[in-house]
Amino acid sequence: MLTTTRLQSGSIQVVDYRCNASPADKPFTEVHTGYSLSYVRKGSFGYRVRGVTHELVAGSVLLGYPGDEFMCTHDHHVCGDECLAFHLSPGIVDLIDSDSKVWRTASLPPLPELMVLGELAQAVSEGHSDVGLDEVGLWLAARMVRVVSPRQPGSTVATAGDRKRAVEAAMWIQAHSHESLALQRVAQHVGLSAFHFLRMFSRVISATPHQYLVRSRLAHAARRLAQKESSVTEIALDVGFSDLSNFVRTFGRAAGVSPNAFRKLRQADRKIFQDRIAAMLDAGRLINSSSRKPPCTTTSASESRTSKPANSSTKPSWRL
Repeated sequence: MLTTTRLQSGSIQVVDYRCNASPADKPFTEVHTGYSLSYVRKGSFGYRVRGVTHELVAGSVLLGYPGDEFMCTHDHHVCGDECLAFHLSPGIVDLIDSDSKVWRTASLPPLPELMVLGELAQAVSEGHSDVGLDEVGLWLAARMVRVVSPRQPGSTVATAGDRKRAVEAAMWIQAHSHESLALQRVAQHVGLSAFHFLRMFSRVISATPHQYLVRSRLAHAARRLAQKESSVTEIALDVGFSDLSNFVRTFGRAAGVSPNAFRKLRQADRKIFQDRIAAMLDAGRLINSSSRKPPCTTTSASESRTSKPANSSTKPSWRL
């Protein structure tokens, strides 16, 4: 496991995890020592916590709850996985939402509302945006709480063979999302009928193949918007949308802002960013330091083994 600390403040720590484990490696038990939100940007892995196994693919989110024992497995692939993790203090979690039980959801499937912010966070961590990592981390966590609150925690009820096929299909869709993909074509890739594949994929990934295709396109678009000066039209067409108006409408629903407004975030237009955060949090508590709880630091079990600071001069844009 290669880990790099991207940001260390009193209340938020951001760590880049790159795991090269394979099916041949024996999994082991770990413990969450704090609250965490990890965006899976590449690869796939299994996450077993409280007796339930979750299959995570690119775009999924892993949630850590203090004291929970867990195990990560790598039964279905050999290419490893990469995550960007936000470790949050109890004070931050309380600021976002007083009901900490939402953090026991364990994992979330690839959801457009979270994928576009996850890709923005990744672009920020790579130095392609002036937005602070603490800012985008707070936005991502607040959005997660809004998404999770009305949901019921689910589990993967499928055979090992079905989970393997679903993960392989998701990785293939993500790699070919810029192409025109019909259900039958993807089903043939994993050797199943379209009907069986649709049921199996939806049960394991918690999204239909088409939903995951669109969400993968949105994630690629978010990364492009945060990194390059290509026009919105060019990006929409490159990632697989054939209609610009459909892309603008779909992206707006997922990100909460238009593609052009999303692009301005990397140009340090803080007003747009603060407006989005204020829509999900009490702006008074966010800005007025006297109403905040004292910061405290949390650390993950896996960080303590191999993490090393990178860009130690990095400063948070504001502290919570």
